Amino acid sequence: MAKHDKNASKKDGPQPEAETALQSFASICSTLVVGLFALTFIAQNFVIPSASMASTILVGDHVIADTASLAPATRWAPLPYRPLKRGEPVVFHKPLLQEGDGQYLTLVKRVIGLPGDRIHLRGGVVYLNGVAQNEPYAAKIPDGEYDAYRDDFPAHPGAQARNVTAEWALDLPNHIQGEDLVVPPDCYFMMGDNRGDSLDSRYWGFVHRDNLIGRPLFVYWSFVTPGDQGNKTSLADQIAFAAHTALHFFDDTRWRRTLHRIL
Repeated sequence: MAKHDKNASKKDGPQPEAETALQSFASICSTLVVGLFALTFIAQNFVIPSASMASTILVGDHVIADTASLAPATRWAPLPYRPLKRGEPVVFHKPLLQEGDGQYLTLVKRVIGLPGDRIHLRGGVVYLNGVAQNEPYAAKIPDGEYDAYRDDFPAHPGAQARNVTAEWALDLPNHIQGEDLVVPPDCYFMMGDNRGDSLDSRYWGFVHRDNLIGRPLFVYWSFVTPGDQGNKTSLADQIAFAAHTALHFFDDTRWRRTLHRIL
């Protein structure tokens, strides 16, 4: 009888060498580079600061946006560019710098008009190129809250509505033909779904193509957040809300909105 080979249980051939500390470090760096590239050129995350897109997107929703499809292809990065369509949500930089910090505010609104489109509202209903639009995602304005500037835009271009920027008040008449507002080349007319509580293109004008960032895809995390939290920019307020988030992470997270698709 053959003797039992002590090494019979071992696999034939050379054994893999243990990964060195340098190799582990290189692997981590590679992962970080790939992740940074993805978050810079393919997708980005954003926090929704206002209720202007309710109930499609809620205050406190954290969303992932596809930035690749809005970036024209280049020789070194042939990205799958797709032009905007009417009715789809989009992330963009507000056309005007914020007072105080001189930064561009990041917003999410819905594309209502493309270049060349003729737009007007009557009683809060959007008319696009003369046709009334059926917008099931748009919240109806409650009875008794009629606002001539907001709901019959631009029937009263001379009306002094609250929150209209000075630049837009001067530029608005240049784009009116008859009862319509005409969207100029390379620009878009944006509106929030919460039509009665949305500061959008009616108040600060068109969004240029260069201001577009990406298409919001889905909510990856949603946390119950006060509607005015976005206005609390002091360090003390931010620390207080961070502590509140840590303490109430489980009970104030909207778990049902996790991976909620944005349409």
